[in-house]
Amino acid sequence: MTDPHESSAPLAYLAASEVMDQFADGSLRSLALVDVLYERMDAIDAPDTPVALRSIAAREQHARATAAERDEQRAHGVVLGPLHGLPVVIKDNVEAVGLPGAAGSTALLGRPARDAPLVARLRAAGAVIVASTNLSQWANIRSERSTSGWSATGGLVANPWALDRSAGGSSSGSGAALAAGLAPLAIGTETDGSIVCPASLNGVVGLKPTVGVVPATHVVPISASQDSPGPMGRTVADVARLFAVLSGTAPAESAPVRVAVAANWRTGHAATDDRFDEVVTALAAAGVAVTFRDVPQPGPEQGEDELAVLLAELVDDLSAYLADRPGAGVASLAEVVEYEDRYRAREQPYFGHDLFLQALATGGRAGTAYAAARARNLAWARETCLGPALEGVDVLLAPAYGPAWKSDLVVGGHPGPTSGATTPAAIAGWPIASVPIGFVHGLPIGAAIIGRPNAEWQILEVAAQLEAGVSVGFDRHRPGFTGPTRG
Repeated sequence: MTDPHESSAPLAYLAASEVMDQFADGSLRSLALVDVLYERMDAIDAPDTPVALRSIAAREQHARATAAERDEQRAHGVVLGPLHGLPVVIKDNVEAVGLPGAAGSTALLGRPARDAPLVARLRAAGAVIVASTNLSQWANIRSERSTSGWSATGGLVANPWALDRSAGGSSSGSGAALAAGLAPLAIGTETDGSIVCPASLNGVVGLKPTVGVVPATHVVPISASQDSPGPMGRTVADVARLFAVLSGTAPAESAPVRVAVAANWRTGHAATDDRFDEVVTALAAAGVAVTFRDVPQPGPEQGEDELAVLLAELVDDLSAYLADRPGAGVASLAEVVEYEDRYRAREQPYFGHDLFLQALATGGRAGTAYAAARARNLAWARETCLGPALEGVDVLLAPAYGPAWKSDLVVGGHPGPTSGATTPAAIAGWPIASVPIGFVHGLPIGAAIIGRPNAEWQILEVAAQLEAGVSVGFDRHRPGFTGPTRG
């Protein structure tokens, strides 16, 4: 299947920088672009369409009026900021006035939403919030048998490159919407892999900033120590533009970035690992200082400690968030469990909430296991793994994920081939990005780039060098929406 809405593709796949150029010269208006994007959503995203991408959770009810206002402001010489008139989609666990902010759960539908601070920053910079994106329900902390990209409110997100394959998670809809030409910019969130995974699988760029750099207030939480909202886009420059607004930072004066490659971090998928090696060779040939070193990999002990930390923090953080959320409804994790059991057919048709039950049993941060698990986890991630790996260099490079695996609601489970690069960065709270490095059997793959705290601009510089070397341009290579139709 070719692009099922080809007439809109030339506008839909413009990079944000190209959109801004056309806004500036008067050849494109924000309202016209928003209308094009909504027409594409009607054509390919809704459940009753042949593609049924299901990447969009809801449309922002004032988006067209906001876009018209941005056009009028620009006509009078007023530009609010670097995102003036640009359409942006945000993950459904981020609160924004005019959107549900439901985290994929019917338990939160109808609860009033506030503008999260990150959304306020977007609006202040002139962005037009056009929609929220579907996700793995509750950001994929609900069950060990979950299927990435499924939620009770939105169904299963498809991968635009192959509709029967996973869009990753938990920022599934954000990655798929970007790849499908439904928005030039998107917001995701990551606790461990939830931006990097969908970025890699959908062939887009994603950055999980250092924890705390982008405020997570009014974002449905999992873990205060690991949660981080971040920017996603089709190009590195677009992600940099969005990150500057979200973080309130700007790049320092450019300097050569030293790169270490985690030589033993492999996905196990031969074609992916071979392609990554080719990209590293090209990077070194372009004059980038590249060294190779073996880096400790997370094992069962680190995984168990991380899960213990996440579940304990989930009890405290999600319950506090729900109690503070305006409107009547569930006010704690225990009440979410009771609600989901009451409406089991709707909330648990394919898998349950075994991780929620485990979380309730932890006793939260006051439980007996939390403090020791967190201390061990941090010591391993920062002192044993990433500290030595980054000694004498600026960033660490590894393959991210192999090509997208097939979604399976019956059997469940996730993910497919991965190097595990997201886990040390997640535990440490350090930044990580994914940038496309090519295709394997027509499916995109990405490279992961890790840096020290607040090294986002160095990471983006290396990402731009990889992007330039690979020359993956999504105005030239667009997803084909292949595979079984889903309407």
